[in-house]
Amino acid sequence: MRRRDFLIAAAGGLATALPASAAVPQQFRPDLSPPLGERADFIAWMAANRGEDPTFLGERFDRYLQLLAFHDLWTAADKRAFLMTPREEFVLPEDRDNAYVGHYLDIGFGVTITPPGTMGRMTSALGIREGDKVLEIGTGSGYQSAYLSNLTDKVWSIEIIKPLAERTRATYDDLIDRGYGEFKSVTTKNADGYYGWVDSGPFDKIIVTCGIDHIPPPLLQQLKPDGIMVIPIGPPGAQHVLKVTKQTGADGAITVARSDIYNGKVVPFVPFTKLEGDVIKGTHNGS
Repeated sequence: MRRRDFLIAAAGGLATALPASAAVPQQFRPDLSPPLGERADFIAWMAANRGEDPTFLGERFDRYLQLLAFHDLWTAADKRAFLMTPREEFVLPEDRDNAYVGHYLDIGFGVTITPPGTMGRMTSALGIREGDKVLEIGTGSGYQSAYLSNLTDKVWSIEIIKPLAERTRATYDDLIDRGYGEFKSVTTKNADGYYGWVDSGPFDKIIVTCGIDHIPPPLLQQLKPDGIMVIPIGPPGAQHVLKVTKQTGADGAITVARSDIYNGKVVPFVPFTKLEGDVIKGTHNGS
């Protein structure tokens, strides 16, 4: 389904809410971290401290090992953030058993949730530190922002599809009520992400979850000096995921350095969505 069709689909109502689970026993703290080494230790710790389902925890740890094998998680903080984020809460109810597969999953409205490995590497490339202000373009399922909230307490996220933005905000609010206090760090809005979030910028880091053939100038303007943006750049279906660093010289001149986080490998993303008048152009992955 293309983005222009989502208005018709949305008229049918929002997707069924995910099933509720018990409140989280141990409230989030920045220093709260599960064991990173052994599967059984991780599952036992998370079940006791976060009240999560051992089956999903086992699947999460198995996918974590795959991400390590492919060098998608770079630091202890990145590893912890992946393991602390319950991806099963952000997929459609019928896909909960597939939450940790290594490919895209449909989340409705013509949008998909990006595979864990791609999200892991893009997030790792940002080099997020505690206290960084991070902007995400393309809230989608909400999983990427949830992941980011385990790295910093300052996250902003924009989604262009209003009913999807509303559904994801409701998911966050439900999880916060259940004890996932880290998600209070995520501020969301329904808007055209091409123009960023001027009132809340500038940002230390920006992540774009959809492909485009250029770096949107408003996003570059809202990136702090020495800030980092990760963005898929290229023609439709054939993007390269770039790490873009905004640098300021001694003379005040601004330059932009680019590097490919996949060393030249093509990573297909569907196109960036942008509003033109009252018409919605293109589609995007979401996150």
